[in-house]
Amino acid sequence: MDYRLIAGLGNPGPEYEATRHNAGFLALDLLADELGARYWKNESGALVAHVQHGDEELLLVKPQAYMNTSGGPISKLAAAYKIAPAELLVIHDEMDLDPGTIRVKVGGGHGGHNGLKSIHAKLGSDAYTRVRVGTGHPPGRKSVTDFVLQVPRGAEAESFEHAVALAADAALCAIDEGATTAMNRFN
Repeated sequence: MDYRLIAGLGNPGPEYEATRHNAGFLALDLLADELGARYWKNESGALVAHVQHGDEELLLVKPQAYMNTSGGPISKLAAAYKIAPAELLVIHDEMDLDPGTIRVKVGGGHGGHNGLKSIHAKLGSDAYTRVRVGTGHPPGRKSVTDFVLQVPRGAEAESFEHAVALAADAALCAIDEGATTAMNRFN
């Protein structure tokens, strides 16, 4: 059986649930609903749902480490299930994209994103697919940390929710039809 690992990045705990930084968790929850995931279990420092999808078993993963150390649980699960970096898809927030937009990307640098830095360091590779959910940059002199850990409000909340839903759709497209098709359709 083929395994693929789809990780949504975020911070654990109810105080972070709807924040910009939890875009990956939010999109993964939508994807889990779409795929009929029945339950999540604790495994290797993450909440994991195993879902049969076609000929593959998908591991939907929400690391329960904070963003900066999310590579640990992801790399442990990838090793345990013999999942190569090319079979990994990561959904995460991205300040370098406008709110309400997403981009699918294969490989490349971490762009300063601490969650991706951790994954790169633990896997020793950047050869995985990412679905990037745009949050935009903080206004004025507002700190990046404060910005990403806030819940979007008003019109921004609507565009954020739209982007999260698009990210779930793009992830499913990448799983079913490949990253190139997802890039052509969603970028």
